[in-house]
Amino acid sequence: MNALKRLSASLAALAICGTPFSAQAEKQAPAMKIHMISGSKQYESEKSLTAFKAYLEEHYRIRCTLSLAKDKGSEIPGIEALDDADILLVFCRRVTMPSEQLERIKVWCDAGKPVIGIRTASHAFQNWLEFDKVVLGGDYKGHGGDEEVQVLIEEKAGSHPILAGLKAWTRMAKLYRNPNLAEDVTVLMTAISKKDRQPIAWCRVYNREKDGRSFYTSMGFPHDFENENFNRMLINAISWVAKRELQRK
Repeated sequence: MNALKRLSASLAALAICGTPFSAQAEKQAPAMKIHMISGSKQYESEKSLTAFKAYLEEHYRIRCTLSLAKDKGSEIPGIEALDDADILLVFCRRVTMPSEQLERIKVWCDAGKPVIGIRTASHAFQNWLEFDKVVLGGDYKGHGGDEEVQVLIEEKAGSHPILAGLKAWTRMAKLYRNPNLAEDVTVLMTAISKKDRQPIAWCRVYNREKDGRSFYTSMGFPHDFENENFNRMLINAISWVAKRELQRK
């Protein structure tokens, strides 16, 4: 089974599991809008996000727009769609965007709007590397080599909504190192290998004045998107950062 078929199978399994929602809310609330920024060549972000976008739009009252930036590129095409979005999802790498595009993202974060970061989002914007600390709460300091790791749910965070329906699993990875997370993050999952132990998913209220929420995971390999636990985590995170139950079609 090729990678795209495995991803489709994983997402199809999630459709069977479903997500709780309020029927009354479904009648009243408008469709959720997510703007995604892709631009991580090594991790095939365009392929993964395109498939994830199609799944969300098929099974939930969600509409997605997708900016296809280039890895280490100089712009984010279509970033204007962010103005009409409810959530910003970032999966790009070292993009040096024009000042007006950067300002659009900073205004979003200053307003405390929902943010989700995947893998290279920790160094998504080369001309705003502080995004990692200020918004995501991370402390990216490079990564290790290929190794098998156990993804474990943090016992203290076991009842967190983002972890609903998740189980521990094993994956191949190059663990990102984040030695000094922000004090206010809630670590949700930790990865353990023979050589290392690192936080691998966390969330926080990054803008206390506006109750602005962010979620980040250093996972994001193509094979992660083929894993039902990973995709369930992202779906739960969408609901949590937006403070809205997802409405199934």
